[in-house]
Amino acid sequence: MPKITFMGAGSTVFARNVLGDCMTSEVLRNSDIALYDIDAKRLKESETILRAINEGLGGHAKITAYHGIPNRKDALRGASFVVNAIQVGLYDPCTITDFEVPKKYGLRQTIGDTLGIGGIMRGLRTIPVLEGFAQDMAEVCPDAWFLNYTNPMSILAGYMQRYTPIKTLGLCHSVQSCTSHLLRPLGMEDKMEGRKELIGGINHMAWLLDIRDKDGADLYPEIRRRAAEKNAAGKHWDMVRYDYIAKMGYYCTESSEHNAEYNPWYIKSRYPENLEKYNIPLDEYPRRCVNQIAAWARDYESLVEKSSREPHKRSFEYASYIMEAMITGVPLKVGGNVINNGLIPNLPPEACVEVPCMIDNHGVNPCYVGRLPVQLAAMNMTHVNVHLVTIEAAVTRKLEHVYQAAMLDPLTAAELSADDICALVDDLIEAHGDWLPKYTR
Repeated sequence: MPKITFMGAGSTVFARNVLGDCMTSEVLRNSDIALYDIDAKRLKESETILRAINEGLGGHAKITAYHGIPNRKDALRGASFVVNAIQVGLYDPCTITDFEVPKKYGLRQTIGDTLGIGGIMRGLRTIPVLEGFAQDMAEVCPDAWFLNYTNPMSILAGYMQRYTPIKTLGLCHSVQSCTSHLLRPLGMEDKMEGRKELIGGINHMAWLLDIRDKDGADLYPEIRRRAAEKNAAGKHWDMVRYDYIAKMGYYCTESSEHNAEYNPWYIKSRYPENLEKYNIPLDEYPRRCVNQIAAWARDYESLVEKSSREPHKRSFEYASYIMEAMITGVPLKVGGNVINNGLIPNLPPEACVEVPCMIDNHGVNPCYVGRLPVQLAAMNMTHVNVHLVTIEAAVTRKLEHVYQAAMLDPLTAAELSADDICALVDDLIEAHGDWLPKYTR
């Protein structure tokens, strides 16, 4: 009977999907499930819903909740799999800080969880927590797989894989949803079945390098034609990524609202008309947080009732399928985040890359992708630079590396001077207070 520990179980909807998926699996349904969170109220809410799901599926799993840091080792003890979905500092106060302080400098963001000044700060306040997780896991479950879903993915997974002994795989559902998000709005859903595709790059900017129909015909010429027509026809939700197709030649995995802030071209104070032209939703992540908090307060009771009444339907999240493959040895291919080590030769070997991975009872076997088209590697490198320097800042606790990571971010550098960037970093560190470690000058 495997033990599955969910770190950040107060992320109820996500825990419901991943652990509900495990409860539907013949291989995993008898698991010992450990729920861990530092927020007692959110933890209790998740426990209530997951117990309802478990009972609705026959009550096979054993569920135990563990609250607070003193109980963390017990939550992890003997785990086979550790799923990470923590958000250090939550919406209030940390996400608010990540958005509101940069606004004073004229720097605007859409999501702020992956790159940019928001992604850097989120990474810096999360890595010390993961360091504690890794120390505990090395003591009480050294052979467990750490399945990371927390952003910024490349920074966090890269840190775990380079600086801890814990077996780590970074997972993001943008890979498995990429092609459907492209083909369906273009009226090409008939090409979905039997398609062949290759995706490689970095998290949130992995590229759909090749896509062919079941007969082997290249779909990109028609995709490029239809995407250009759709962007010319008027406003829609995916205009930035369609503009990538026009200007870079390829589509990428994560949404347009994310990618709008991953480069220096779209969010520009000098060209405010770009926001309307490319349908860019500034402050999108804080807005989502507010709406989700309100919806949770409104819908919690009905979700509990629904969880007990309707059997959980397995989602498309990778985690439960990976656990099955590792236990049974039946191979599975997923898109995973791993250390490069030559998988994409024109990105640094120490970069965290997103590539196809074969999973079985030998673990994770990343697949060679090959060199990216030069312009795509160049785009990815602007992110990798920030990832590597942010990890360096987290490991060394040197303030100069925090400044450098921010200066290397494409959007931040396009909008602010070097002196203003350093001042912004100072203000953010002060505003975050104890949510960040102390840095030396």
